[in-house]
Amino acid sequence: MLNKVFLIGRLTRDPEIRFLPSGTPITTFSVAYNRNYKVNDEWKEESHFFDVETYGQLAERLGKQLSKGVMVLIEGRLRQGRWETAEGEKRSKIVIVAEKVSLIAKPKAESQTPEEELGIPNTETENFNTDEDIPF
Repeated sequence: MLNKVFLIGRLTRDPEIRFLPSGTPITTFSVAYNRNYKVNDEWKEESHFFDVETYGQLAERLGKQLSKGVMVLIEGRLRQGRWETAEGEKRSKIVIVAEKVSLIAKPKAESQTPEEELGIPNTETENFNTDEDIPF
């Protein structure tokens, strides 16, 4: 069986560090992934939010280095937690257990597009030379 997740997103809040009874550090945070798509001539955006957990040395490091708005690449696996409420209702929640987390970009400036913050030229707004400027 395969259980592998790769996700790029931005932290929606500062990480929270706590310790398990065994003394193992655990850091939790949430990331948002935005998907842009076009319907006819109109751009739409849908947002998805994911909870992430890290353990051990990775948890300690990320708890100190990450903050809200930072873009990260997460590599990990999915884990489903199940429980029953006091009223007897069954609940479940899926979280990403991160095994590797890489910092991609610091919080973006309000005026930056996702492409600009990653250094990708925007061909719709970028000025290109005309044929007259090409020296051949």
